[in-house]
Amino acid sequence: MEESSHEINSPLIPKGGDSRREAPSSPLKPDEGEENSPVKQVALTVPTTDDPSLPVLTFRMWVLGTVSCVLLSFLNQFFWYRTEPLTITAISAQIAVVPLGQLMAAKITDRVFFRGSRWEFTLNPGPFNVKEHVLITIFANSGAGTVYAIHVITAVKIFYKQHISFFVSFIVVITTQVLGFGWAGIFRRYLVEPAAMWWPANLVQVSLFRALHEKEERPKGGVTRIQFFLIAFICSFCYYAFPGYIFEMLTSLSWICWIFPTSVLAQQLGSGLYGLGIAAVGLDWSTISSYLGSPLASPWFATANVAAGFFLVMYVLTPVCYWLNVYKAKTFPIFSDELFTSTGQEYNITSIITADFHLNTTAYDQEGPLYLTTFFAMTYGVGFAALSATAVHVLLFHGREIWEQSKSSFKGKGMDIHTRLMRRYNQVPEWWFWCILIVNIAFTIFACEYYNDQLQLPWWGVLLACAIAIVFTLPIGIITAITNQTPGLNIITEYTIGYIYPGYPVANMCFKVYGYISMTQAITFLQDFKLGHYMKIPPRTMFMAQVVGTLIAGFIYLGTAWWMMETIPNICETTSSSGSPWTCPSDRVFYDASVIWGLIGPRRIFGDEGVYEAVNWFFLVGAVAPVFVWLAHKAFPRQEWIALINMPVLIGSTGMMPPATAVNYTTWVIVGFLSGFVVYRYRPDWWQRHNYVLSGALDAGLAFMGVLLYLCLGLEGISIDWWGNDLDGCPYATYPTAKGVFVEACPVFD
Repeated sequence: MEESSHEINSPLIPKGGDSRREAPSSPLKPDEGEENSPVKQVALTVPTTDDPSLPVLTFRMWVLGTVSCVLLSFLNQFFWYRTEPLTITAISAQIAVVPLGQLMAAKITDRVFFRGSRWEFTLNPGPFNVKEHVLITIFANSGAGTVYAIHVITAVKIFYKQHISFFVSFIVVITTQVLGFGWAGIFRRYLVEPAAMWWPANLVQVSLFRALHEKEERPKGGVTRIQFFLIAFICSFCYYAFPGYIFEMLTSLSWICWIFPTSVLAQQLGSGLYGLGIAAVGLDWSTISSYLGSPLASPWFATANVAAGFFLVMYVLTPVCYWLNVYKAKTFPIFSDELFTSTGQEYNITSIITADFHLNTTAYDQEGPLYLTTFFAMTYGVGFAALSATAVHVLLFHGREIWEQSKSSFKGKGMDIHTRLMRRYNQVPEWWFWCILIVNIAFTIFACEYYNDQLQLPWWGVLLACAIAIVFTLPIGIITAITNQTPGLNIITEYTIGYIYPGYPVANMCFKVYGYISMTQAITFLQDFKLGHYMKIPPRTMFMAQVVGTLIAGFIYLGTAWWMMETIPNICETTSSSGSPWTCPSDRVFYDASVIWGLIGPRRIFGDEGVYEAVNWFFLVGAVAPVFVWLAHKAFPRQEWIALINMPVLIGSTGMMPPATAVNYTTWVIVGFLSGFVVYRYRPDWWQRHNYVLSGALDAGLAFMGVLLYLCLGLEGISIDWWGNDLDGCPYATYPTAKGVFVEACPVFD
C-alpha cells in the first residue's frame, strides 16, 4: 500500500480526519482552509502563524542570552560531579528571563542611536517579544546540554592521574562542539524541514512560550495556562524539599527491602538503585526525568518500546544470566558498573599502566583478566544489537524517504505550513556549515598530531571518527526526531578504535568524542533548529546565536570543571572517608569504558582472547530483529500497531544503564503511560492545554529548589541524619552470592 513520505516517517500521523485548528491572527498566516501539520501533537501545540516584523537581535536578547548561557553552563557542570547529579534545563532560564525582559523593555531608553546611518540601532525596540525569548532560550540550551568532552579531561586528570593541559583540553572541548554543529548543518534538510521529523521534546518549550506570551481568557471553572504553570511550579518547588533534603528515601522507595531486611535475594530483586527494582518507585521528579528526559514529552508508542526493552533486559535477561551463573555472575553484585578480578575484588587499574600511559601487558597477565558484572556485560551486548538494529531499521522503514528527499531537495514537496512560512526568510547556505566542518577537522588533526603525547590519537583516527559520524548522524537523528529517544551508539566508536589501536585509553576516548559525541551534539543542535523552525526564527539569526552560545558554553564548562578538579579534595572518590558527595557517577562509567575499550582493548575482553566473546552474537540479533517487524508490517498492513514497534528504541532502551538505575526506568514508564496513553486518550483537551506546560513547571520547580538547597544547606554541610535519608535502604543488594567469595564488609556464603 503506497503512502506519502511524511506518513511513513511518523506512525503517529493520522491517515484521516481533520487536523486543522484555529490560530490567532497575525500578519502572516496560512490560506483559509490550509492544512496544519500532519502530526497531531504538533497540530495541537504549534501555532501556524508568523509575524516577521518582530525584532529579534536586540540588546536585551544578547544580555539575557549570554547571562543564561553562562549561568546554566556553570551550574550544570557544578552539579554534574555529584552522586545525584542535578540537571538544570533551559526551561528554568526560559521562565526566569520573562520578568527581566519585561523590566528591560520598561526601563531602558528607547533612544535611537546613529539615526539615519547604516549603524542605526536602539537598546529598546519595544515590548519584550516571543522571538527574542526563543533566541535567549537557544543560548540557554547551549548551557543546559552537557559538554561530553569534559569526561575525557576528568578521566585523564582524576581517574588515570595523568597530565593534560588546559589549552589542550580547551581544543578538545571546542572542536567537539563545533564538529557537531557541522554535522547538524549538513543534515538539516532531512531532520528539520520534513513535517514528520517533529522532535517531541520541543513541544514542551513551544507550549511554555505560548503560555508566557499569548493572552488567554480564563475558562469558566478553570485556569489559564500561565496560572496552571505557576500552580504546578510552586508545588514542584515546595515538594522537592522532601526528596532533595528532608526525606531523601523518596528518591527510591524499595519497600521489598523493608519487608526482608536481611535477605540478599529479596534486596537484589527489590532495590531500585542497586538491584532489579521490582516494585520500586521514586516519588521524585529528578528520579523520573534525570536520565531519560521528561516522560510527559515522550509519545506513548516510544514509551511502550522503552518499557518492553527494559522489561526484557532487566527482568528476563539479567536474572536468567545471574542465577545460571553466566560469566561467574554470582561472584559479583547483580547490578554494578565497577570492574573486578576473577575473585570479585575491585580491579587495580593503575597497576597495569606504564609510565608512558600505555597497557603493561606483563602486569595485566599477572593481575588476570578483567571481569564485569553480568548485567554490565549484557548492556554492552544490547548496545551491539542496538547498533545493527538502527542501521537495518532506518534502511527498511526510511530508506525510500531519504532517497526521495535527496532527489527533490524539498522543492515544495512534502512541506507543511511551518516549512512554507520559514521559506520567507533567508536560509543559511549549506557551504557555511561545510566551511566550518573542514576548518574544524583540519584544526583537530593538527592538535592531535602536535599534542600527540597528551591526546594519543593519530591523524587517521580523526578522519575515521568523522566517517563514522557522518554515517550514523542521520539514522540516529531520524529515530530521535520521531521517538524522543536517542539510541546509545557510542559502542561502535569504542569498538572500532579499540581493535585498531589498543592500549591507548586517551586515544580511545578522543575517538569516541569525535566520532560519537559529536553526533549527540549534532542532535542537540538539530533539535534547536527545529525549535526555531516551529517559532519562526530567521535561520541566519539562529545560526549566529548557536555559534556564540556554543563557544561560551564550552569555555564555561571547562573552566568550571577545571576549577572543581583543582580545589575539591577526593573528588570522584567513592570510598572517601569524608563521605564526599562528589563521586562523579557518569564520569566513572566513561572511565570504565576507556579501560575496557581503550587500555585493555576489546580483543582481550570481547574478542578471541577475552571472556565475553559470545556477546558479539548480539550484533546478529539486532540486525535480524527489525527485519521481522518489517515483514510483519508488510504482511499485515492494517495492523497499525506493528509499525509502532521501533527495534532500535526497544533494544537500546537500557542504553543509559549504568549510571541510570532500575527505579529511574520503572517510574518513568508509569508516568509516561499515564500521560501519553491515559490522559492523551481520555482527556485530550486537558492534555493539549496542560501536558507540556506541566512538564516545564516540574523541571523549573525542581531546578530552583535544588539550587536553593545546595546554596543554603549543602555548602554549609548541614544535613539531617535519620532513616528517611537512607537513599535505598537495601544494603545487602550489592553482596556477591557465590560460595566462598570474600569481599570486605560482605558475608561469606557457604
